[in-house]
Amino acid sequence: MCKMLLSINPEHVENILNGNKQFEFRKIQCKSDVDKIVIYSTSPVMRVVGEAEVLDVLVDTPDKVWQMTAELAGITKDFFDKYFENKKKAVAYRLGKVQKYQKPLELSDFGINFAPQSFVYI
Repeated sequence: MCKMLLSINPEHVENILNGNKQFEFRKIQCKSDVDKIVIYSTSPVMRVVGEAEVLDVLVDTPDKVWQMTAELAGITKDFFDKYFENKKKAVAYRLGKVQKYQKPLELSDFGINFAPQSFVYI
């Protein structure tokens, strides 16, 4: 079992936790097979708030990834297009069961001293 911790904007974290956002988009694909994403909510929350099961990883052009994910993306097409502007590849992690932690955790609880720019394996 491999987990990665992702830094995610609090607005998107809420949409993941409430089921409105069922894909997490990234510009870079991790190299390992990841079956869980540990969710670090960035400023002002700055806590690890939960985790999500990874059901699938989609990698293709931004246009094709949007076509496959738009209905459950939890973001607007405009936001998606700005995020992937001038990129030839888009990565989408399809999220399954999401668990919100009863008590948010510190990064130090995972042996991490700083919020990752993209992701870190744990």
